[in-house]
Amino acid sequence: MNKDPYVFVQLVKFMDEFKFRRIVKKYDGDKYVKSFSYWNQLLTMMFGQLTNRESLRDLIVATEAHSGKLYHLGMGKSVTRSNLSKANEQRDYRIFEEFAYFMIAQARSKRQTDIFKLGGNVYAFDSTTIDLCLAVFDWAKFRRNKGGVKVHTLYDIEAQVPAFLHITTASVHDSKAMPEIPLEADAYYIFDRGYNDFANLFRIHTIGACFVVRAKSNLKYRVVSWKRRLPKGVLSDSIIEFTVYKSAKVYPEKLRRVVFQDEETGVIYTYLTNDMESSALVVANLYKNRAGFVRVVSSC
Repeated sequence: MNKDPYVFVQLVKFMDEFKFRRIVKKYDGDKYVKSFSYWNQLLTMMFGQLTNRESLRDLIVATEAHSGKLYHLGMGKSVTRSNLSKANEQRDYRIFEEFAYFMIAQARSKRQTDIFKLGGNVYAFDSTTIDLCLAVFDWAKFRRNKGGVKVHTLYDIEAQVPAFLHITTASVHDSKAMPEIPLEADAYYIFDRGYNDFANLFRIHTIGACFVVRAKSNLKYRVVSWKRRLPKGVLSDSIIEFTVYKSAKVYPEKLRRVVFQDEETGVIYTYLTNDMESSALVVANLYKNRAGFVRVVSSC
């Protein structure tokens, strides 16, 4: 007879249950809870995620099929769909949010590396849309017949762990989430073309951090100076300033414009950055490493 703990239990052991219970106590979460605790709820939802359940009904069917094992899995007694739905709707989200950021910090600390050796963390910022049933979530409308939420994610490229998440309705433009980013001095922030918001980019510049953003094709600027000797793949490396009044007003400093051609695909990319010291290839490589993060976010 196999007496080894279940794989699910082995995974749960990586989580600090004592810390979670302290957070629950902080928010007085279990005050009116009799049997189905916050911890039970967390493990039940984790079980549904890891077993790829598509709905609460599907999750309850799966847990009922393993009802004799639920105690040993840490999920307590079997819970009905209505009670689980009520718990998800009414319980304090801050408990799960705070514990999630605690676990993220733990994961980042164990995977901390210094690949780029730039003296600060390297982050990519992007979003993914999660479709919702408009008949149920009418507040999430963003098209005539569609509903959804958008998860804006700040991803630590070197640790390969999300560092910050911000959830909005899907109708919110990507750049509108930029003010929510927790900024760090000496860090690098990498953005796609949807984040050409120069007011927010200047905010990054003023705290002593750097950014790399893919430029739009209709950018209006004047070249101040060029670099003559360029490494292979770099088509242009210049210092520019904006000629449009609005852009120049919100970003009054000079920027660096790097044009790079990918040797494998032949695609030409144009980047803007406030990093005047690093080589053009480092700037291009920073954006290239963002591609792995995009695949992760898109698969969510």
